[in-house]
Amino acid sequence: MALIELTDIRKSYMMGEGDLEVLHGISMKVERGDFIAMMGPSGSGKSTTMNILGCLDTPTSGDYVLDGRDVSSLDDDELASVRNSMIGFVFQGFNLLQRTSAIANVEMPMLYSGTMSKERHARAKEALERMGLGDRMLHDPSQLSGGQQQRVAIARGIVNRAPILMADEPTGNLDSKTSDEIMELFRELNENEGMTIVLVTHEPEVAAYARRILHFRDGEITSDELNENRRGW
Repeated sequence: MALIELTDIRKSYMMGEGDLEVLHGISMKVERGDFIAMMGPSGSGKSTTMNILGCLDTPTSGDYVLDGRDVSSLDDDELASVRNSMIGFVFQGFNLLQRTSAIANVEMPMLYSGTMSKERHARAKEALERMGLGDRMLHDPSQLSGGQQQRVAIARGIVNRAPILMADEPTGNLDSKTSDEIMELFRELNENEGMTIVLVTHEPEVAAYARRILHFRDGEITSDELNENRRGW
């Protein structure tokens, strides 16, 4: 059974007096341990698909089965519970609390899962050390470089030990050298720990790390290619 399966997913938004459909029947599967890059021009539907995959939004119609559970019609509280247990997120803008230390930022997702303070601190410390930030744990984001901030964001994304990591333009604010370093971290999480990774990117150099590349256009998947020349492998 696939870890993620979308079947004929459609998404519409109210626009004036009518509905605007932005996804026109998306179907895709993600196996455990897969590494997928979703590409396409602005407005192609890849970010809307990512939001549905991440249980941040719900489809207008169609089925979304996540780890054997139909999540396409869950309410907000149920979706929040699924997100917390199944999915970590990394965003282009880092989304860190600016006046809060790196370790406190990483502890944040565990507050929602009811993890005790001592364990929160230990797991956040371990995640930051894995990202090479053992000596930056008490620094605020303003005291960190862009690459270091994204490493904090990745540590936050993996600290709940969810099986899926979703990343929306994770290198969009970084230079090419730092982008390569961040993508190497994703590669190691996928290869060494079996984490399933789904990312959105405009950059072919970033997508080159993925096992599969899905191209979106006009609310549809136009191709699903196996990447036989992956970077870093």
